[in-house]
Amino acid sequence: MTAEHRWITTPVTADLLRGALDVERTEHGVLPHRLPAWARAQCADGQLALAESQPSGVRLVFRTRATAVELEALPTKRVYTGAPPRPGGVYELLVDGRPAGRGGVPGGNTLTIDMVAGTAEARSGTSGTVRFSGLSGDAKTIEIWLPHNETTELIALRTDAPVEPAPDPGRRVWLHHGSSISHGSDADGPTATWPALAASLGGVDLVNLGFGGGAMLDPFTARAMRDVPADLISIKIGINLVNTDLMRLRAFTPAVHGFLDTVREGHPAVPLLVVSPILCPIHEDTPGPTRLDASELGRGRLRFRAAGDPAEAADGNLTLGVIRGELARIVAQRAARDVNLHYLDGRALYGEADFAELPLPDRLHPDAAAHRRIGERFAKLAFAGNGGFAAPAQ
Repeated sequence: MTAEHRWITTPVTADLLRGALDVERTEHGVLPHRLPAWARAQCADGQLALAESQPSGVRLVFRTRATAVELEALPTKRVYTGAPPRPGGVYELLVDGRPAGRGGVPGGNTLTIDMVAGTAEARSGTSGTVRFSGLSGDAKTIEIWLPHNETTELIALRTDAPVEPAPDPGRRVWLHHGSSISHGSDADGPTATWPALAASLGGVDLVNLGFGGGAMLDPFTARAMRDVPADLISIKIGINLVNTDLMRLRAFTPAVHGFLDTVREGHPAVPLLVVSPILCPIHEDTPGPTRLDASELGRGRLRFRAAGDPAEAADGNLTLGVIRGELARIVAQRAARDVNLHYLDGRALYGEADFAELPLPDRLHPDAAAHRRIGERFAKLAFAGNGGFAAPAQ
């Protein structure tokens, strides 16, 4: 903090946050969650706990005349043993919907993950502050998008003018669920994940339940989605079921039906879009599980390989090709009595030609340029023309 500003500290409360389903009070401040506490209590998986606490799509939103804004936060930064260092989390500032700055928070906790040994070691650190200054003194809406891939405890919001919650913008709310690709994987910032880009282009408010490694058709996720107010809903499912070799076709089909049934209990007529996986060559015809490629890790590169046997697909083991075919069949069957249910083949978002131009760097996740392409295509296919999310004619 500097002497030229008389700082006002505003407690970070749920009415200043969008995109979070729960806000936990911690020793230091508050921690946004993307699953409610009751849902978190039903799953002991550490990967899901980490993913849902990373605030992809979560942002602070408020009205103010402040010319300077500070956010003190305690991030948890991940270090992967044997892999190159990860870039620090990015905080992005929007003023009246327009990009106005970005920055990071130094320090923080550290979580060192050994993906080969399956272990994780946590080390405590100190909080840091990101500061945005030089803003106009006019009344404006401020959005601070939190790092999509870094667990972030919010400690203090400081401004040089009073803050009040922003009014409801009146936009449609889009609720989306998916895997690490929807979470943001290697996007270059929180507003550059493909769902955030698509939401911006579609003029909607995003609630992103994309969970790295956590799109497993979990019943508690379906119930959480059932209970969240939404005008548009999408479910992008498949890759994590293959990654983990979690289930066979016999279990997959009723699990998809059950997930959709639960969501429909709370949203019987909302446009609902089922999206199949984007192209991922290692798993198109080869089942999981997905394993680290040890030979690449030894060279300091993080890459994955398919460890299943293609012949096992005949016995019901899931591949991306099998999943796409079954999802298309399920949606066609249900759409006969559900006119608001739609299907989108993920290869229309990222397919063979895209892979040739923008290959998956680790063989599993799209890079920043591919995120932009996927977001733009989703907006065109879903929100425009005859897309399932197109705005009703006035």
